[in-house]
Amino acid sequence: MTIVTETSSTTADLSAITDEEIFLGHVGGKLSVELTAPLETQRDLSIAYTPGVAQVSRAIAQDASLAKQYTWTDRLVAVISDGSAVLGLGDIGPRASLPVMEGKAALFKKFAGLNSIPIVLETHDVDEIVETIVRLRHSFGAVNLEDISAPRCFEIEKRVIEALDCPVMHDDQHGTAIVVLAALNGAAKVQGRSTSDLKVVISGAGAAGVACANILLAAGTADVVLLDSKGIVSADRTDLNSVKVELAGRTNPRGLSGGAAEALSGADVFLGVSAGQIAESYIASMAPESIVFALSNPDPEIHPERAAQYASIVATGRSDFPNQINNVLAFPGVFKGALDAGARRITEGMKLAAAEAILSVLGDELAADKIVPSPLDPRVAPAVADAVAAAARAEGVA
Repeated sequence: MTIVTETSSTTADLSAITDEEIFLGHVGGKLSVELTAPLETQRDLSIAYTPGVAQVSRAIAQDASLAKQYTWTDRLVAVISDGSAVLGLGDIGPRASLPVMEGKAALFKKFAGLNSIPIVLETHDVDEIVETIVRLRHSFGAVNLEDISAPRCFEIEKRVIEALDCPVMHDDQHGTAIVVLAALNGAAKVQGRSTSDLKVVISGAGAAGVACANILLAAGTADVVLLDSKGIVSADRTDLNSVKVELAGRTNPRGLSGGAAEALSGADVFLGVSAGQIAESYIASMAPESIVFALSNPDPEIHPERAAQYASIVATGRSDFPNQINNVLAFPGVFKGALDAGARRITEGMKLAAAEAILSVLGDELAADKIVPSPLDPRVAPAVADAVAAAARAEGVA
């Protein structure tokens, strides 16, 4: 996979990339398998394969823990999707989702040195997906769930975590939430404010929106209002699924009702994680020194230049504007830290530690147009991995 390096400008110049370059960059896929032992002589062959390999298999059969030492599974992440919610493309199926999963695996290797395998499943059935992952357990050391639509993604992740004794994370939920928390902490620090005092409106009650609400609440932000396609998620609505019903009991403390106009009036933060557009007048109605995270890709909920007319700090998910909120700041380091510590699961404390580590990398570089590090910053993944591993040990899951 070709990784574009940063230029001296604050944004990447993507206008010169042609369709031909994009497709050429994907010819044959973006991954390959490399050998870690020589296979040049008959002796090499006898050690790596038969008859020598039988000794290793016998040893593992007698002591299963030896698989961690003598196979690659201990450092192997399975990137698993059913292709039902891919980027902004929707349900495009497993075959079409594979280039994205390969890209994810390439990022694991580039930023955390972890091997990973893309696995795409031709089923949307929750039971079938969970059963398949459980049956594959001895082939990997961790599971990165990817691009699975809500609300199925919540049940799938919960059941896989319960069934397996290894790190499992749905990145569309928690990778997004970790980086959003880091970015919001950075924005608040620039402004000399506390995130606990901010009125936050989240547009989108799918995988990312629910996870962002949960991590902000866990971090101490008390006033969080969630919007779905029908308006404010509130306890008096009768059309909510079980996930939203539970969240309605923990959000919207002022008891707001209505839609985006009512939610955003006087709000401090707009966080967009849906495909919908937001009216400029709603952003204009927010409190002074407002913060706008318009994260939908490729088309943000509001264009950052228009948002900047009213907001003090603006972030997007795009690489051609400042303050790119990108999951790659989180997931490579989170999984590396979890695997380094031998963690059985990824806890809320580990996620909060990851967010703190992302922001800590900036130090004196923190500014209104740099509230998180660049996704290409080589300092990020090691810092996140160390923090996550320490949190895992402190919480007793290592």
